[in-house]
Amino acid sequence: MSLSRTLTSALRGSAAGCRRSLHTLHAPLRGGYGSSNTGARATATLWPRLLGGAVVAGSILAGWMPVTAEAAGAERQAHTSPSSSSSSSSSSSNDNDSSPPLRVALVQLSVGADKAANLRHAESQIEAAVIDGANMVVLPEMFNCPYANSSFGPYSESMPDAPTTFSSISSSTPSTLAMASVAKRLGIWLVAGSMPERASPTDSSPLHATSGHDFNLFNTCLVFNPDGDLIAKHRKVHLFDIDVPGRMTFKESDTLSAGETPTVFDTPWGRVGLGICYDVRFGEYAHVLMQRGAKMLIFPGAFNMTTGPAHWELLARARAVDNQLWVAVCSPARSKDGKGYQAWGHSSVVSPWGRVVATTEHHPDIVVADVEMSEAEEMRRNIPTSTQKRKDIYQVVDVQAQNKQ
Repeated sequence: MSLSRTLTSALRGSAAGCRRSLHTLHAPLRGGYGSSNTGARATATLWPRLLGGAVVAGSILAGWMPVTAEAAGAERQAHTSPSSSSSSSSSSSNDNDSSPPLRVALVQLSVGADKAANLRHAESQIEAAVIDGANMVVLPEMFNCPYANSSFGPYSESMPDAPTTFSSISSSTPSTLAMASVAKRLGIWLVAGSMPERASPTDSSPLHATSGHDFNLFNTCLVFNPDGDLIAKHRKVHLFDIDVPGRMTFKESDTLSAGETPTVFDTPWGRVGLGICYDVRFGEYAHVLMQRGAKMLIFPGAFNMTTGPAHWELLARARAVDNQLWVAVCSPARSKDGKGYQAWGHSSVVSPWGRVVATTEHHPDIVVADVEMSEAEEMRRNIPTSTQKRKDIYQVVDVQAQNKQ
């Protein structure tokens, strides 16, 4: 046996052992909220530590023998078999019983100034997440460039509209093609965080008045299915414009244009709603996504060191409880050199009950959680707030859906 195959087999054996420990830790977290934060942090970081770090695992596997769709499928099958401690509790929750349980991985990436290196690093960490059985992987906001108004234009690319088949994605959009390719190769659902998108002005989105470009810029999230097809595209609806005197000032609207459409996409496990970072602050927006059938909301984001400690977890839990669904928030890792925009980190998954079932700190990491979509339905049956609303007093109106009627 070659050295590469021997090393890869050893790594996968270690990963399988770590997964068993991870399953064991997941189970008590669903029993109550009292100890979930501490336990979930152990869950989120246990397997990378035992394996030698998510970065090491991804780098070795990428360097010696890239993960293929067949290998990824075998890994997922290994811990969705009856021998897996989580398979029996998860399998009954799927909308499609033929699908394996939904395992979501939030990849908390470190992001640098080299765009090509950022894409390679993202791919290696996606591979590491798949080795741990993830069939849906989420990347953070602006994962291919520094989070700065001065970076959005130079790093921007044109992006196709959804839906677009894999074969129609052009090499002139390298970030889009790279993410589509890794989703197809690994056979996974990929929520590709967000990237700066350049687009020609339109009647509904005229040329930005102050950006200095002859094109518009958007903060855009792309979603790919296991065939590498682009199935959803979300442009950040609410731009991050804040001014906390003496602590934090940032105005995305100096360069970016706002998106115009709420975004949902369908999976074998149920419908998922999308937002980006500042979108999570707007409960009405999340409620519209729930009205459109979402059982889970995903927010790639990059809260800072002022708003993050106060509001990141609070808002994720609030949106989960308000709408009785799952919420996942995925952040970049904090910069090691302390320069530039400092992200809060703490990527997390929150259940419909408002429990933080998996999270981490601020360092590069991969947060893994088994998501049972049926918990959203159960929560809505047990505490039926959606049918108890006083529409004679207040309403949240999905304007676009209403206009289509």
